[in-house]
Amino acid sequence: MDNHSLLSLIVYSVIACCVIMALVWLWSYKIKNAGVVDIFWSYNFPVIAIILLIFAPGFETRKYLICGMAILGGLRLGTHLATRVLKHLYEEEPRYAHIRKEWGANAEQKMFGFFQMQAISNVLLAIPFFISVMNPDPQISVLEHAAVVLWAISVVGEATADKQLSNFKKDPTNKGKVCDTGLWHYSRHPNYFFEWLMWVSYFVFALASPYGILAVISPAIILYLLLKVTGIPTTEQQSLRSKPEAYKKYQENTSVFIPWFKTK
Repeated sequence: MDNHSLLSLIVYSVIACCVIMALVWLWSYKIKNAGVVDIFWSYNFPVIAIILLIFAPGFETRKYLICGMAILGGLRLGTHLATRVLKHLYEEEPRYAHIRKEWGANAEQKMFGFFQMQAISNVLLAIPFFISVMNPDPQISVLEHAAVVLWAISVVGEATADKQLSNFKKDPTNKGKVCDTGLWHYSRHPNYFFEWLMWVSYFVFALASPYGILAVISPAIILYLLLKVTGIPTTEQQSLRSKPEAYKKYQENTSVFIPWFKTK
């Protein structure tokens, strides 16, 4: 097994993710559905993890732990999104259709740039993985064990929230209603919360390695994106467009993000 420098690992990852996203853009152009980008944004993390698992020089057990977490987490989310998107493959999700409409005549060129930025974001967010797999220390620390437990909680929590929402939408009697059962009774976005918690677990894992504090950038970016950019704002805007009265009432009775904390 070859050992490679951190820079070469980053370069391999950037090339792999950018090529994948270029191919996904071609597919999205053909089917006129940019929603497929979400699937492969999730799947790109297992791709990076496999590159690190093969080429990184760190302690093998540590590599298997962090890369295994990244692979399983990315595959679970990506497959969940694929199941959702493939049901209406030739019908673009409203939030992407809205973006496409705003971009006008240059929408496809901008979409290509957007897809490439998603690829770059994959590598940037993978900082905890890069830091951890370079660590040669043969001792797995308490922090790393705690991070694995936190990661497991986040995966189960996110999967539970996704399943509850999926079951709610499958019931035809719920058409036009807002899911407010299970975890969704306590938070408008429990899936986003547990996704962010997963990135916190990667950060905690990286803290056991040299320069691990730098990994805080990943959960910080995810939190910013979820709260201010492509997560909660676009989701809530679409919900308010599709079911304004029901969603406004739902907003009044639930927390926006963290379950059980009424932070509007």
